[in-house]
Amino acid sequence: MILFITILITTVLMEGVAWGMHKYVMHGLFWNLHEDHHVRDNHDSFLERNDSFFVFFAIISITAFSLWSIFGWQISLGIGIGVFIYGVIYFVIHDLFIHQRIKIWRKTKNPYLLALRRAHKIHHKHLGKHDGECFGMLWVPMKYYKGQY
Repeated sequence: MILFITILITTVLMEGVAWGMHKYVMHGLFWNLHEDHHVRDNHDSFLERNDSFFVFFAIISITAFSLWSIFGWQISLGIGIGVFIYGVIYFVIHDLFIHQRIKIWRKTKNPYLLALRRAHKIHHKHLGKHDGECFGMLWVPMKYYKGQY
């Protein structure tokens, strides 16, 4: 039961971690890695420098799995799985659904997914490091459901 609760809490808390990383690290100190995600004309590759943030979170997950493997800590296993699950959700929603990096999930009538797409579009409206909004991924402010953006 502790394992399940740890996985659930970690997965949910990762939205806050991702929000903070996006707002203060990606749009802050490491803007040089994130900028190509906002300004598409400075690269013509499938991969972006921004993809390096996946490596950062993978290292956290791998470290947690390693701690579990070495010391048998169930909480470390739960954290590793939770970070991994959030990473999969992030990839599916952000890269496949929103940015269509692989053209497989183009149309939806789901109000939540449409609001999510609107919020992210508003985030990308800001091409620079400053004045951004909607830094989260899965939590969508109500105004994007109503189209009041």
